[in-house]
Amino acid sequence: MTKIKGTTETEDKKVEGGEEVVAPTTKTPKKKMTSGVLHVQATFNNTKVLFSDKQGNTLFWSSSGSLGFKGAKKGTPFAAGKVGEVIGSKATALGVKDADVVVVGVGSGREPAIRAFMAYGIDITSIKDMTPVPHNGPKPKKPRRV
Repeated sequence: MTKIKGTTETEDKKVEGGEEVVAPTTKTPKKKMTSGVLHVQATFNNTKVLFSDKQGNTLFWSSSGSLGFKGAKKGTPFAAGKVGEVIGSKATALGVKDADVVVVGVGSGREPAIRAFMAYGIDITSIKDMTPVPHNGPKPKKPRRV
């Protein structure tokens, strides 16, 4: 069983006929949040999505690789959409109403991850593209003499 950071598990125990019966655990968040920051890192090979509070403390994360996609399928928009759905469901359980989005990378999963996250009724207040852009880059190779 995976445990979400910031949640507590409660168990209902009943004693019947000398045996202890344990009911399934229910997850209740320790604290309710109304806003946070969604970090989307979209590379050509994978898409990672992380949700944090306004101070930058990570609450939960997921990636297309952690959902079971393998190889070239990890970098697809479909896989990124599934990651956005997972993070969106966890965020609504925490009570999030709005979020800022920070996008890094040039992969094809940038937009589908955000759209899947928005499908859970969470408002996007701003989208920042923090993709590093080289100003000149490394020195190119010498031309080949044939």
